[in-house]
Amino acid sequence: MTTNSTPVPPAPSAKKQASTFITIFIFLFAMFVLFDQDLRSGLGQMIGYGLDPLIGFEGAAPVLTLIMAGIIMTGLTTLIRHFFTDYVGQARSQTVVSAFNKELRQARLDNNMYKIKKLSEQQNNILQKSMEMSTTQMKLMPVTMLIIIPVFAWVSVFIASLPAGEAIVNVPWAAAVDLNASTIFPHWILLYSLISIPFAQVLNRALRYFSFKKKLRELEANGA
Repeated sequence: MTTNSTPVPPAPSAKKQASTFITIFIFLFAMFVLFDQDLRSGLGQMIGYGLDPLIGFEGAAPVLTLIMAGIIMTGLTTLIRHFFTDYVGQARSQTVVSAFNKELRQARLDNNMYKIKKLSEQQNNILQKSMEMSTTQMKLMPVTMLIIIPVFAWVSVFIASLPAGEAIVNVPWAAAVDLNASTIFPHWILLYSLISIPFAQVLNRALRYFSFKKKLRELEANGA
């Protein structure tokens, strides 16, 4: 007599548990840096020994400093993600998931129970492969946070240390903006985000384009 038993999922490996612990620890550290002024100041001052002479410009050009800090931070984090991302595999996974969802929706509209059953049996495998791509990106977050947190802390300390007159800048949409003042968020954060986010998007798209172009050249060479 045989009995059916529900398969027990394998226990997480020690490597996976360590990765999860490191990720949680870094996120908690990030929260402390964001909300603890003393910790943020201490970390910012320490990073300032390297960044102050490099892009501080003695406080004379705070907007240029924000631009350079944004380029350094987003450039490094984008490059790290680029070298550890399989763009072709990611695109293939997205295409498979999209096609699968389309087939499943059509089967439900047609009330095709046989096809729904077959597709449902494949669903876990499809979702698992998609999750593997997302997990790879999640594993990179602790590394990128180790770049983002110190640079963010330094910019915070740098802007706060500017004399009142030097913290007031002109931007294309407004004049005499005080970087230390706030409108929902401190103005320097808004300006910093406005600089870094578009730069990251442009750099990411450029790197992705060249990766796909390189892959196409390799496929053409192998097919020749």
